[in-house]
Amino acid sequence: MTLLNESAQRQVADAIARVELTTDAELVTVLAPCADDYTYIPLLWAGLIALLVPGLVNYYPGWLDAHWLLVVQWLTFIILGLLFRLPGITTRLVPRHVRHWRAANLARRQFLERDLHHTEHGTGVLIFVSEAERYVEILVDHGISSRIANDTWALIVADFTRAVGQGKTLEGFLKCIADCGEHLHHHVPLTRVRNELPDRLIILP
Repeated sequence: MTLLNESAQRQVADAIARVELTTDAELVTVLAPCADDYTYIPLLWAGLIALLVPGLVNYYPGWLDAHWLLVVQWLTFIILGLLFRLPGITTRLVPRHVRHWRAANLARRQFLERDLHHTEHGTGVLIFVSEAERYVEILVDHGISSRIANDTWALIVADFTRAVGQGKTLEGFLKCIADCGEHLHHHVPLTRVRNELPDRLIILP
C-alpha cells in the first residue's frame, strides 16, 4: 500500500484549495487502503481445497488410513486459511467484479457520510480511491451532473486508476484534482467565496 504521509496529504489539500478558488464546486478526497477485509474469502478457499484433499490422496490406495486423511484435511484447512489471510493473496482470491462492487458501495457511503449531498447548490464532488482494489471513482451531486456529463470523468478516472496501479497515488490525486478543476472552472465557475466542506485528504482506517 502507498497510503500518503503528512507531506503528501498537505499537497492534496493545497491542490483542492487552489481548485476551489475558481469554482463553486466542493471537492472532497477519500483514500481507503481497501474496501473490505474479505474475512470470509480465506476460509472459503481453504475449505474448498481441504474438501478436495481426501479425494486426491485416495488416488494412492493404502497410503493413508481414514484417521490420517482427516488429519491431513484439517492441516490443509488451517495452513491455507492462514496463508490466504495475507493481504496480497486475499485480494487475488476475490473476483474483480466483487472487489469493484465493494469499492463502489464504499464510495457511495462516503458521499453520504461526508455530506456531499448537502452543499448549498448541490456542487459536491467526491474523488474516491481504494488502493487494494485499484479502484477510482468520481461522484458528483446534481448541481454538477446537470452541467457536466458523467462521461467527462471517465478519462480522468482511467488515468488515475493507472497511477494507483503503478504505486503513484499522490501523483494521481494531484493530476485528477487539476483535471477536474479545469472542467469545474469552465462549467461551474466561482460565484461566491465559501468553503462548506474541509479541504483535506480523508484516509479511512
